[in-house]
Amino acid sequence: MATLKKSARKKTASASSNENLQAQAEQLSKRLGESAQQVWLAGVGAFGRAQAEGTKLFETLVKEGLSLEQITRKTAGGKAQTMRDAVESTVGQARERASDTWDRLEKVFEERVHRALRRLDVPSREDLSALIDRVDALNAELRKLGGVPAAKPTRARKAAARKPSPAAKKTPAKRASRKKAAP
Repeated sequence: MATLKKSARKKTASASSNENLQAQAEQLSKRLGESAQQVWLAGVGAFGRAQAEGTKLFETLVKEGLSLEQITRKTAGGKAQTMRDAVESTVGQARERASDTWDRLEKVFEERVHRALRRLDVPSREDLSALIDRVDALNAELRKLGGVPAAKPTRARKAAARKPSPAAKKTPAKRASRKKAAP
């Protein structure tokens, strides 16, 4: 009998807990429905406001877009000018370096040609000029001794002093071969 009373009590307690759970579920369902209704109404209200203020909002957004575009263009334009200046500076430095390198190369080339000509006993411009002056002096002495008036140096002689002729370049080579043959 005692067991029957315990099971009856359990059935009564479980029935009341089922009813309690059912009541809670109904309350929760009502709250969810109310919340959904409020969300729906908020959406409808936002849509109505967007329709009423849509044109104003669009115009405001266009103005903000224009101002942002102008700011961006100014910033980009300034940076483009800065980049252009940097590139021009770099190109200028490269030109200077190339010019300096070319000048050094030209100087080295001239020195090597000069040394090679010296080794081959090719007379320089100064050597030819000194030789012409010496020949002129000897001609003047000869004319004095012979009684013929001294002639002034001609333009052809002066030009020869400035620019050695191919014949003048060959004579030192002939002299060098004669010197070697003489001993």
